[in-house]
Amino acid sequence: MAQVAMVMNLDKCIGCHTCSVTCKQTWTNRAGTEYAWFNNVETRPGQGYPRRYEDQDTWRGGWQLKHGRLVPRGGGRARRLARLFANPELPTLDDYYQPWTYDYDNLLSAPLGEDVPTAPPRSLVDGRPTAVTGGPNWDDDLGGGPDALAGDPVLSRIGTQVRLSYEQTFMFHLPRICEHCLNPSCVAVCPSGALYKRVEDGIVLVDQDRCRGWRMCVSGCPYKKVYFNHRTGKAEKCTLCYPRIEAGEPTVCSETCVGRLRYLGVLLYDPDKVGEAASVPDERDLYAAQLDCFLDPHDPAVARAAEESGIPHDWVTAARDSPVRKLICDYRVALPLHPEYRTMPMVWYVPPLSPVVDALTADGFDGEEPAALFGAIDTLRIPLEYLAELFTAGDTGPVEAALCRLAAMRAHMRRVNLREPRDPALARGVGMDEDGIEAMYRLLALAKYEERYVVPTGYSHSGPAGAAAEAGCSLEADGGPGMYPQGPPDADAFHAPLGAPLGGPPPGAVPPQPAPATDPTGRSLRGRVNLLDWNGEGRPDGLFPRRRESGGKDA
Repeated sequence: MAQVAMVMNLDKCIGCHTCSVTCKQTWTNRAGTEYAWFNNVETRPGQGYPRRYEDQDTWRGGWQLKHGRLVPRGGGRARRLARLFANPELPTLDDYYQPWTYDYDNLLSAPLGEDVPTAPPRSLVDGRPTAVTGGPNWDDDLGGGPDALAGDPVLSRIGTQVRLSYEQTFMFHLPRICEHCLNPSCVAVCPSGALYKRVEDGIVLVDQDRCRGWRMCVSGCPYKKVYFNHRTGKAEKCTLCYPRIEAGEPTVCSETCVGRLRYLGVLLYDPDKVGEAASVPDERDLYAAQLDCFLDPHDPAVARAAEESGIPHDWVTAARDSPVRKLICDYRVALPLHPEYRTMPMVWYVPPLSPVVDALTADGFDGEEPAALFGAIDTLRIPLEYLAELFTAGDTGPVEAALCRLAAMRAHMRRVNLREPRDPALARGVGMDEDGIEAMYRLLALAKYEERYVVPTGYSHSGPAGAAAEAGCSLEADGGPGMYPQGPPDADAFHAPLGAPLGGPPPGAVPPQPAPATDPTGRSLRGRVNLLDWNGEGRPDGLFPRRRESGGKDA
């Protein structure tokens, strides 16, 4: 099978939040999604968004091994059914933040006077005056502060010595989107089967017609990247900008990234190995187990099997040129985020590298000497243990190997740029050759647009490749993302019900999620009742399946 995957180079993220803002404007600039950020940028160390989402002892997301079998950490069907109407493991709005805006009309239309007018904050939920007490990155630029250190769930799993050493460290930024996992727990725990993983590209989406607003997907996702729209009563999540992917274009966050840190490409994998890889007993083996699931598209047998499975030839070609595959499988510098959740995430990260060469030079050592360079990796200002807790379930070996390759690349290219004699020992010390190091340098530092984003046009297993294009864009509907009403913004927006945004779409807008019109039996899915809107009286249409015309049992 084929999977569209992403790699982010954390060394290049400057925390500008451009990706978050453009994603917000494209997908969640609507009533009911004020607090939802499909793409957010966190400062590390810090609590994250929502607050302390990595504390699975509290939120119980992802999978766990029980008697040798993978089961949702939140419990089986009986436990989920018992908590269907009162789920104590569901984050509240305060765990995210109370969304707000500013009443600029008070600032602009204030009469002349001796006092300076202000733009007081107003809640985006009910329009009332509010206090600003949180945000999607409330720890922004405070990574070394005492509050961020005390609230970081990753630090709580590391020894006291490492925690105290953060007095000498610096922060780094961690952009996050939905992981579009190979083994998504959100899909498994949905009672109505609304979440699904697309066969053609592996993108995880929400069927808006099937969604009943149970919110089990919110608690089941360990990354907390599924959100509940309080206006429509439906779940929403990152779509990996699937309309752009189908057109062969990168996601909005990738397109607008200032630091050019994102890479998009296709990976071929063996779906029969996913369950086995996610079930390895030792969490530290999950990284290697997931690597074993990926297939080499240069292998003629793999390419032949892929095309026999219905994967188009241009997708196989794209997998061969995929920058994601090079960073994950060839250079081994990209790592998954929290593999211990056993969801097999498909958004990977190049870990940040401290200025190790400058640190060695300041201590009087030769920062370019291989033995001193690789030995200093163990004493980085960002502890290896912290990065390992983020990316390799606590195993420092793969993190150290990735950082050594990055350090060797820097040292090698510095010699090249300064026209100094090259040292083959730098490349040999990390298991690479000089050509490989220079190719990795080009991809990480100089790669052009078409090299960073290798995305073929969409296809479908059930029809020709152009069928989706002929059907039109599924987002072209009133109330969709970016479909705003004509005319000036509503001046009385603060008195609109439940926080309708300025100039935003009308209440009840359809969320931008694709959904089939019928279920597998051919019956219409539209018009079914939303239990969250039912007052408990009577028997509304759609609450129960229609009976057969001939009578008898329910259909």
